[in-house]
Amino acid sequence: MTVSEWLYPAAVLLSGYLVLGITGMGSALVVVPLLARQWPLPEVVVLAILLDIPASMLHGGLNLPHVRWRELLRLVPGLVAGTLAGLWLLGTLDQRWPLFALGVYVVIVGLRALRPHAPSKPADPRWSLLAGLLAGLINVMFATAGPVVVAWLQRRIADVQGLRASVPVVMVLAGSIAIAVLASAGRVDPQLMGPRWLAALPVALLGVVLGNRIAARIPPLGMRRVLALLLTISGLSLMRHVWA
Repeated sequence: MTVSEWLYPAAVLLSGYLVLGITGMGSALVVVPLLARQWPLPEVVVLAILLDIPASMLHGGLNLPHVRWRELLRLVPGLVAGTLAGLWLLGTLDQRWPLFALGVYVVIVGLRALRPHAPSKPADPRWSLLAGLLAGLINVMFATAGPVVVAWLQRRIADVQGLRASVPVVMVLAGSIAIAVLASAGRVDPQLMGPRWLAALPVALLGVVLGNRIAARIPPLGMRRVLALLLTISGLSLMRHVWA
C-alpha cells in the first residue's frame, strides 16, 4: 500500500486506540467496523487482536500499580474455553443473534451505570468462569470482548482506576490466547499480517499514550460516566449486526 492509501487506516487506528488509552477498552469497536470497509472482516479481526496485545500491554504498564491480578486470574479458564468454542463456531453459526443478545445486555449494563445509585454488593466470583467464556468466544470471533470484560469487572472492582487498569490486561490475555488458537488453525497469514502490523503498531501505541494523558485529567466520577457511555454505545454497535 502507498502512503496515501494508509491515511484512512491510520486515522481509524489512531481514533480507536485513543479510546483505548482513555478508557482501557473500545479500540476494536472503532477499528473493526471502519477498517472492514477497506479490508475483509477476518483480516481486520486478526489485525485488531494483534494490535490490541501490545497496545493493552502498554496501557497496563502505564497503570500497573492499579491492576487487580486476582480478579484477572479467575477469568483465565473461561477465556481458554471460550476461545476454543469460538473457533469451533466460526463459519457454522449465524452470528447476528448472539451479538444482538450480547448488545442488549451491554446496553442495559451501560444505562444502569449511568444512573446514580447506591453501591451494590460485588458479584459472586464463581461467575468469573462464564464471564471469561463469553469474553474469549466474542474476542476470537469479532475482536470486541471489551464490553463483556468491563461489564463483568465493574461488578467486581469498585475503584475506577483499578477497573481502567485491569481491563487491558484481560485483553492481553484474551488476545494472546485467541491468536495462538487462530494461528494453530491456520487462520493467520504472517506474510499479509506482518507488514500491516508493523505499519499500524506505531499509530496504535501513539493513540494509547495520548489517550492515557487525556484520562489523567478526567476525575474518577467523570471516568465512570465515560465508561458507562462507552458501554452503551458499544452495546448499540453490537446490536446493529442483526441488520447487517
